[in-house]
Amino acid sequence: MSNLALPVIVWFRKDLRLADNPALYAAIRSKRPVIPLFILDDQAEGKWKPGAASRWWLHHALVDLEKSLKQNYGVDLIIRKGDSSKILGNLIEESKAEAIYWNRRYEPAIIQRDKKLKTALRARQLEVLSFNASLLLEPWTIANKAGNPFKVFTPFWRHCISHTFAKPVPKAGKQLAKLNGDLKTLKIDELILLPSLPWDSAFYDNWDPTEKGAHARLKSFVAQSIVGYDMNRDRPDIDGTSKLSPYLAWGQISPRQIHSTLKAAGLSDPNDRYMTEIGWREFSYHLMYHFPDTVESPLNKKFEAFQWKVDQTALKAWQTGNTGYPIVDAGMRQLWATGWMHNRVRMIVASFLVKHLLHPWQHGSEWFWDTLVDADLASNTLGWQWSAGCGADAAPYFRIFNPILQGVKFDPDGSYTKHWVPELKDLSAKHLFAPDSAPETTLESANIRLGKTYPESIVSHFAARNRAMEAYQRLKSSV
Repeated sequence: MSNLALPVIVWFRKDLRLADNPALYAAIRSKRPVIPLFILDDQAEGKWKPGAASRWWLHHALVDLEKSLKQNYGVDLIIRKGDSSKILGNLIEESKAEAIYWNRRYEPAIIQRDKKLKTALRARQLEVLSFNASLLLEPWTIANKAGNPFKVFTPFWRHCISHTFAKPVPKAGKQLAKLNGDLKTLKIDELILLPSLPWDSAFYDNWDPTEKGAHARLKSFVAQSIVGYDMNRDRPDIDGTSKLSPYLAWGQISPRQIHSTLKAAGLSDPNDRYMTEIGWREFSYHLMYHFPDTVESPLNKKFEAFQWKVDQTALKAWQTGNTGYPIVDAGMRQLWATGWMHNRVRMIVASFLVKHLLHPWQHGSEWFWDTLVDADLASNTLGWQWSAGCGADAAPYFRIFNPILQGVKFDPDGSYTKHWVPELKDLSAKHLFAPDSAPETTLESANIRLGKTYPESIVSHFAARNRAMEAYQRLKSSV
């Protein structure tokens, strides 16, 4: 048997697509029999194994990938669960594979795991190749003039756009060499990714978690929303954002594909607001790669001394959307129902947790990790450290969002808030975002009894703001 007849394993991870998949493309081009593989390895992921909402998405993404591989190439997706190293070793023995290809991931624990795997597999004389499938530019290729990582977004992105972004990898034809014989595989249902209780019922109305769904969403966004994106992206009552984040998180679409689509439509100016948002995603990976401790510790080390106020009762009220601040509650309820929250509202609810409640940002990060279908460790870390004021390009300590004014400004007629907080649907816009200050007669006419049908605010905005300012100023003066 010639070397070219021996199979290559393509290890799918967070690249659950056929198009612009460099590992799959290289494997098909090698003319070897291809073994598509997915491993659910929660132990390797550790604390950051996929959360409940992400597991819902993963289930359906795998169903789609399995179907696509069968329809396009006539091959089965091999699914296994457990230790990646052992599973790969077993599959190599079973299949006599002599090559393993995968697309790179950048989470700290996964980088370490992959390095060890690559070394061990190459020691067995196996060909092991990894590729970039999820970023415009690799984190280690970007540095400032001193040769150090960037910590501020604007010079980082300015440096990035001085490079030429690679084009998407084309699909490698329709012919795929097949392996003789069957290999053991689990059924997707055996991974037990879906919830046992139907808290995910609304997910099905809001998402098409397939590769086709990703491109349909991009096409719709480019046709209908991107021109007004700069003005509408902050309005949760308008469908003005791309909602591509979960597809990016699971690799059902790539930044290269998005850039290529925008370029074809004449919309790829790197200074445009949407491309800048893609740049922020790149920045988050740059930071996570160069500062891996930041997934749990502040980039700004002086914040290790910050005196957070852990309050489980307040945390629960925030998690369940019962803070008494309608725009905050609307966002948290949208998150629970759909696995997603509008980005402006994410900033509002994050600011509320870390500044109004002085609750540790890590607890907010962990809640988002479990409840977001687009949970992404790099972006999640950057966002929460920005809100807490302890990360790169962080919001200054004196920037404390007023949740009342934020609601008035970004949900002016209250349609978003009333949708997610229906107990306030009869309250006029004048009082909607501060029901505590509404006259009793106004509340009665709207069938609202504070503390009964809708909670009283758990903190006073002005008292909480003053407390936060004092805490941040103490930190500033103590170091």
